[in-house]
Amino acid sequence: MPIVFALGVAGVVGLWLGGFPMQMLSSSLVAGSQSWVLLAIPAFVFAGSLMERCGMSHALVDLARALVGWLRGGLGMSVIVVSYFFSDICGSKMAEVSALGSTLMPPLTRAGYKPADSASLIAAGTAMGMLVPPAIFMIVIGQVTNTSVVALFVAGFVPAATIGSCLLALVYVLARRKAWPVDTRPSLAFVARSSARAAVPMVVPVVILGGFYFGVFTATEAGAVVAGYAFVMALFYYRNVSLREIFKLAYESALLTASVVFLLAVATVFQYLLGVAGVPRLLGEVLAPLQSAHWLFLLSTALLTMLFGMVLEGLPAAVVLIPVVFPIAEKMGINPIHFDIVQTAAVGIGLFLPPMGVGLLVALRFANITVGQHLRTYLPYICALLMGLVLIICIPELSLALPRKAGLIR
Repeated sequence: MPIVFALGVAGVVGLWLGGFPMQMLSSSLVAGSQSWVLLAIPAFVFAGSLMERCGMSHALVDLARALVGWLRGGLGMSVIVVSYFFSDICGSKMAEVSALGSTLMPPLTRAGYKPADSASLIAAGTAMGMLVPPAIFMIVIGQVTNTSVVALFVAGFVPAATIGSCLLALVYVLARRKAWPVDTRPSLAFVARSSARAAVPMVVPVVILGGFYFGVFTATEAGAVVAGYAFVMALFYYRNVSLREIFKLAYESALLTASVVFLLAVATVFQYLLGVAGVPRLLGEVLAPLQSAHWLFLLSTALLTMLFGMVLEGLPAAVVLIPVVFPIAEKMGINPIHFDIVQTAAVGIGLFLPPMGVGLLVALRFANITVGQHLRTYLPYICALLMGLVLIICIPELSLALPRKAGLIR
């Protein structure tokens, strides 16, 4: 049974057994789905799908290979770099790992990388990209915790770069240990052509960060701007997508948005029942020994969120677990932006954890190997991801410096 229907059935049965009026069902459904910021989801999903259909991921790959491919392990490093920037134009993690798998697996294989190494690079890079806006999960967690989505978007860039740096350092070490191949040094003409082709998708993070930093638009308006930009570029610059395909992408974006909003609406009923049942209070008592150390509390909840992300995927983890632990974090004085960034990073890692992380399974499908064949190769990447997460937990300014400088938080 899909998680959304399981939550819905649990909510209806809970209201009935608890003797609550059934009017609570309709009012909770409306309350959970009427946020203005949710309008950003279809816009960002449509923009990401359209940009990928135009071939922008290939442009980013060419630029990354031109810049670092001639180093030892440079092609592996380019996977991490591409994952960072491609996350800006692809709001869905499953769409991202599928796009990167189909785009990057062939050149990695031709260069001599083993399938397990290629899958590890793609999975770890996509897990890091969870923190790069405009991730759908950030919009959802902002809605669930009543936190500014704009502040979350701005806050995600530096933590993502932190995890990315840990992964790049690992690739640097592994490249020398395994004698990974080196690309030929590109000509200046090739670098110039690659830069020109990649300029179109590279504009997106600049527009998002600059627009938020200077207060030009909100998250919802940013979605409209990016979607409009993608539409214009598809029609007049790339000219390789028909109007029929564009309408199909818009329809698919609407379907995905409907499923997300439906999940949020149904989860509101479930969250209400958890509240009246005293679950947050009980959990607060269980976690009371951890409240003296913020980092220990954040680490414990992040590990729990990773487990939820591995088993339930990302969005169910946001609507089931985070509303329960967030009030405890607020009472402890943990900054909501820092808390949300930590949980977002944890969900991203959980999606790519063996043996059940759905993102990892998608990546392994492109490598045509099993979890067992891949596990030993992937363990160092898991350690690098966890090291980046610990740095984000222990250094709150990694999450808070940019939004504070932009005047989005105090």
